[in-house]
Amino acid sequence: MSLETVVEDIKEEARARASEIREAAEQDAEEIREAAEQDAEEIREQRLAEADREIEQEREQRLSSAKLEAKQARLEARRDVLESVHEEVETAIAGLDGTERRELTEALLDAAAEEFDGDSVRVYGRGEDQELLETLLESHDGFEYAGEVDCLGGVVVESDSSRVRVTNTFDSVLADTWDENLREMSDRLFEEHE
Repeated sequence: MSLETVVEDIKEEARARASEIREAAEQDAEEIREAAEQDAEEIREQRLAEADREIEQEREQRLSSAKLEAKQARLEARRDVLESVHEEVETAIAGLDGTERRELTEALLDAAAEEFDGDSVRVYGRGEDQELLETLLESHDGFEYAGEVDCLGGVVVESDSSRVRVTNTFDSVLADTWDENLREMSDRLFEEHE
């Protein structure tokens, strides 16, 4: 074997070895590339899933917030309507006159008078009702008109001897009636249509 043949064998062996190394490197590179692509795809899918979850969560929060705002707006509108109805009722009560005002005032005075037995009972009422009250008090011994009180009508009756004070005004009757029937009125006014 000559030196040239040995050199040629070494070169051939080196080329074969280089080719094996290159193929192994290319195979490793392909495996690394495939693994990287697979990792990238998994990361992309995770990010898309996270984005979808965030979008859904944001949508739910906005929807919930919008529902809450709508509910608050409805409640505020209902409150405004009920306030308006209450004001209209007060105006109607304040506008009562003649026989109707007399009968209601007399009924409230008689109911309050049941709480008193004795003399020196003071009766207060709406300033515009002074003449009516003085007329009604003529049938109650020991009762006298004592002055004006801020109300829609009716009476406030008190006595020092019994230390009792009875408020039988149109306002107090309205407040009691309003409170007792508010839910029913609200249900009727704002009946939900299906």
